[in-house]
Amino acid sequence: MSVVVYIESQKGVVKKAGLEIASFGRAIADASQDSLVAVTFNLEDTSTLKLYGVDKVYNVNTEEDNFFNVERYANSIQNVVLKEAAKIILVSASADGRYLGPILAVKSKAAYFSNVVALPTSYDPLTVKRSCFTNKAFNESTTNEECSVISLCSNAYGLKEKQGLAQVFEASYETSSTSLKVVSVDKVTDKITIADADIVVSGGRGLKGPENWHLIEDLATVLGAATACSKPVSDMGWRPHSEHVGQTGKPVASNLYIAIGVSGAIQHLAGINSSKVKVVINNDPEAPFFKAADYGIVGDAFEVVPQLISKLKALKQ
Repeated sequence: MSVVVYIESQKGVVKKAGLEIASFGRAIADASQDSLVAVTFNLEDTSTLKLYGVDKVYNVNTEEDNFFNVERYANSIQNVVLKEAAKIILVSASADGRYLGPILAVKSKAAYFSNVVALPTSYDPLTVKRSCFTNKAFNESTTNEECSVISLCSNAYGLKEKQGLAQVFEASYETSSTSLKVVSVDKVTDKITIADADIVVSGGRGLKGPENWHLIEDLATVLGAATACSKPVSDMGWRPHSEHVGQTGKPVASNLYIAIGVSGAIQHLAGINSSKVKVVINNDPEAPFFKAADYGIVGDAFEVVPQLISKLKALKQ
C-alpha cells in the first residue's frame, strides 16, 4: 500500500504548497510504513521531489489541455490510487486542491478531511486535527473508512527535507464526461502570489486612495512580499479583486502578515487568522485589528511606512 499525494506545479515547476504536502506525506508514510507516491502534471524536473521524500512520481502529460481540468485531473489521480492501493490521499488546501479533494473522495468512496493542521494523532482509526469556526477553534475528526482524503491547510506543516527515490513513471491523462472547458486564464505577471507568499503586505481604506498604494508596493518589494487589500478597497476599485483577502476573499496563511490602514472587520480577520505573525499599523488605537495582532504600531501610515522602508533598506545593505 501507499500514500498518494497530488503535487501542484506551475509552468513545470513545483509550487511551495506542493513541497509542503510532500513533506507532510513523507511523515504519514513513515508512520504507516508505506511508500510515498506523487502525482504531477507536466512537471519538467522531478529531482526536487526526491529531496522531500517521494518514492515514486507519476508524471502526467496533459498535452492538448494546458489548464487545470478538475475532472480529468481527478480521473488521472484515481487511476494511480487504484494502482498503488492507496488508503490515504493528500491534497493542498489551495483553490485547486479544495476543488479536487471532495471529487477524489467521492470517486474513492473515501472520508474527506478539510482544514487539517497537523499529522494524524491516530491511524487506527484515522484521527486528524482540523481548524473550524473560521480558525477560531480546533476539533478532532475520526473515520473508520478504509480510504481517506486529507486537505492540508497552507503553511500548517512547513517544508522538511528527507531523501527519497523519486522513481519516475508515466501516467495517462484520463478523459472526462464534462463539457466544461477552460478557454483562457488571465494572471498578474511578475508578482508573488498571495497563496505562495511567506510575507503579505495588505492595505485598507486608511491609505485614502489608490494614488498612495505605492507605500504597500514599496514595502512589499523590500520584503519580497505579496500585496493584498481589504474588501472595501477592492469594492471601490482601488485594487483588483484578486488581491482581496478575508473570509469572502482569499485566505492567507503566511508567516508574516502586515496590515496597514486596515480596521480589522471580523470577515477580514477570519481570512488571515492562520497567519503566524500579524503586524498592524493604524492611527486608530481602538481598531479591532489590534486585539488580534501580535505587534501593533499606533501611528500615521504615511509617516510610519516610509521610515520602515528606509530602515529595512539600510538593514539589507
